[in-house]
Amino acid sequence: MPASTETHAFTGAAGRIDCAVDWPDGTPRGWALVLHPHPLQGGARENKVVTTLSRACVQHGLVAVRPNFRGVGLSEGEFDKSVGETQDMLAVVAQMRERHPELASAPWVLAGFSFGTAVAAQTYAALADQGDAVLPSALMLMGPAVNRFQSHEVQVPGDTLMVHGEEDEVVPLSEAMDWARPRSIPVVVIPGASHFFHGKLLVLRQLVQAHLKVKLD
Repeated sequence: MPASTETHAFTGAAGRIDCAVDWPDGTPRGWALVLHPHPLQGGARENKVVTTLSRACVQHGLVAVRPNFRGVGLSEGEFDKSVGETQDMLAVVAQMRERHPELASAPWVLAGFSFGTAVAAQTYAALADQGDAVLPSALMLMGPAVNRFQSHEVQVPGDTLMVHGEEDEVVPLSEAMDWARPRSIPVVVIPGASHFFHGKLLVLRQLVQAHLKVKLD
């Protein structure tokens, strides 16, 4: 559990981006941006997969930022099929660095679940294209639906953590494999897991914690 959770407003092209910010105990070693599933299908920052990712990051000493995408909660604007959402997340990254200069050059992590994976992958690719000096130390995609919502072809690191449920009823495992194959990204498959990882969240958290240990320690 986070030591404390605050609510902060960031600003994107469509207006307010409402974010929950989970703080760890002690001085943060870096931060994480954790992105939720499809806004038009009930996705929000309180999603259990999102909060599981956030807790794993907080336990690793990271400040975890959980935005609501456009049209969710107090965030302004309308669903934009990942295009506007990606621009919003680039704005959140820039504003986090401005507001917290002590974290501006610290390691950070970019993670997403379902629709959030498309935004996360495109955010990473945009930062890389811009020659950003502090790219995420880890990119983590859970139940990835990147192929469904990417506005353009993206390249992501070969050591990206992709986790998929064997029995995903929303995004078939074969679809994730088709996206990962040309990028040579390994896919970790949790046996018996559904799209929302019901009954498998502990396994998911352990996978994330192990990845963070490798990438950040």
